[in-house]
Formats: sequence, structure tokens, C-alpha cells
Amino acid sequence: MSPTRIALVGMGKMGRALDQLAPERDCEVVARLDHGDTISVDSLGGAEVAIEFTTPESAVPNVTALVDAGCPVVVGTTGWYAALPTLSQRVTERRGALLWASNFSVGVNLFLEIAARAGAQMRGAPGFDAHIVETHHAAKKDAPSGTAGSLERAVAETLGRDVPITSVRTGSVPGTHELIFDAPFETIRLQHVARDRRVFAEGALAAARWLVGRRGVFTMRDVLAAPAVERGPSPT
Repeated sequence: MSPTRIALVGMGKMGRALDQLAPERDCEVVARLDHGDTISVDSLGGAEVAIEFTTPESAVPNVTALVDAGCPVVVGTTGWYAALPTLSQRVTERRGALLWASNFSVGVNLFLEIAARAGAQMRGAPGFDAHIVETHHAAKKDAPSGTAGSLERAVAETLGRDVPITSVRTGSVPGTHELIFDAPFETIRLQHVARDRRVFAEGALAAARWLVGRRGVFTMRDVLAAPAVERGPSPT
């Protein structure tokens, strides 16, 4: 089977990580587009799918252009979700494909499920406050992070109340998310730590391979729910 042909939209830290990892994950990068480049059928270089990691301001016009060009798109940018209903409608009208996630790490998506279960268990526990602390590198644009928002929604739904979020921006931290349940005499901490941004690149590449040939709007949960054979070879 030939490699999946991928266009990268956004050549920042994540774009470079994707570019480096792609050949190891049976993907061929056929187009590299950055700020100021025009997205069109010609500039996509025959890509079967695009992966978009840019900024909240650029994501919506980028995704719109990709959908209009008939290219399925995996969106890793966060902070644009208010436009999701409009973009979803456009994908449906164009019979295209869009896959979005606040975080492409397999571990984070499992962490969201664990956090939801924890919220259900803590719902009836007296005296415990809940709090989320997320830490990212100083250059990250949005705060709270998209993952922190997803974590808050997962916990709040089962806990039965909103959970405050504290955002820390410092240094070069790829991403740390911590869910804290605190009582006067004890504390429970659940934490996910990303040690390398390649974990997000690997998940995005798996999502891109999965999206080829599909139509509709999907999330990382759809990818993880599919049989392992559909997600491509496991990393070695």
C-alpha cells in the first residue's frame, strides 16, 4: 500500500514535528503551507488529507478553504470552536470530511474518560472541591487550553457542577493537565503529562490516515473507537 499523501498547513513547532514523523508513520508530505500561502487544489499537491495546526484566527479560513478544495482536514488548532457549527454545515453541504480534537494524544483522550468517571464517583463525596490546572509553553496562544476545556466539560457533566481552571504559561512545557479534588485533610490528583509534542503529531497522523475516504464531521473519539487495524500500524 502506498503512503498516505498529506498536506501540512502551518509549519510551526507542530508542523515541523509532523513533517519529521510522517515518513515513519507511512505518510508522505506532499505540500507544506504556512502563513501567507494560498490554499487551493494546486497548492495542495495531490494531498489525500490535510493536517492544520496554526492559530485560532487562521483556523477557520484555512479549514473553509480546505473543505472548498475538496480536501479532508484534520484540525489540531484550538480556540476556534465557536465556528464549529458553521464549518460543520459547510462540510455537510460539500460532502467533505473534518476531524477536530482539542488534543490528539491517545493518553489524553483516555484521561478524559477517566476524569468523567472520577467526577461521577466524587459527586456524592462531601467536602471535596474540584479544580483543573493546565500548564503549557509560553508561546501558546489560547488560555485555557482546548484540552482543559474538554476536561472541564467531561468532569462537570458527571460531577454536577462547573470546575474552575487555572492556566499557566511558562517555558517550553508541551502540555500538563491536572485534575484536583481537595478536602480539608486529603487531596486526590489525576495528571496527564506530555513529555514530547511528537505524541500529538503521532495522533494527528493516525487521525489523518483514518479520515481518508470518509465523509462527515468526526473527533478523536471516533478514531479510537475504530478497530486497531483501521488506525494503521502501531508505532515501533
